[in-house]
Amino acid sequence: MLFFVCVLLVELITADAACPTIVSKKDWGGLKPKHVKYLPRPVDLVIIQHTATPFSSTDATCAEAVRSIQDYHVDTLGYWDIGMNFLVCGNGKIYEGCGWLHVGAHTYGYNSKSIAVSFIGNYNNDEPTRAQIDAAKSLLECGVGSGHLKSDYKVVGHKQLVAIESPGRKLYQEIRNWPEWLEDVSSIKN
Repeated sequence: MLFFVCVLLVELITADAACPTIVSKKDWGGLKPKHVKYLPRPVDLVIIQHTATPFSSTDATCAEAVRSIQDYHVDTLGYWDIGMNFLVCGNGKIYEGCGWLHVGAHTYGYNSKSIAVSFIGNYNNDEPTRAQIDAAKSLLECGVGSGHLKSDYKVVGHKQLVAIESPGRKLYQEIRNWPEWLEDVSSIKN
């Protein structure tokens, strides 16, 4: 019995060790959601987007961008919270949006069956940084290890599901090279 407990503890510690640091909603000055709906997990779809806002690469500008996005989503669009599950800053820091547990408001028709990871910037113009790419990949590995994502999850670009430019041409070109990439979305398209 003691051996089983030790093995379980090692597995839990190892899974947590692979997870990147995520700037909590409290730490970036976010508001609590007005309401939450829980996401059935694990999910098998990750939607990559961009914020279509100015590129940010410092802690201060990224936190301000995330606060601004949350304010817009809640005050103007009437969402319960910021729409994305996670946001990735140009310096590679990951910001908690609605997180792993809550349904987001990012892609109509797909919110309750996916996780959205949004890169802060406009990737029609901006080039995603190596720090952002590495952080996003690490986050997704963490999601699998923590049971939030299925091990055979698929990655798609936002524009594959709705008529929008997101995630921008340069980021879209990058994610098309990821092994989890799903080119033909006809099997998941609403």
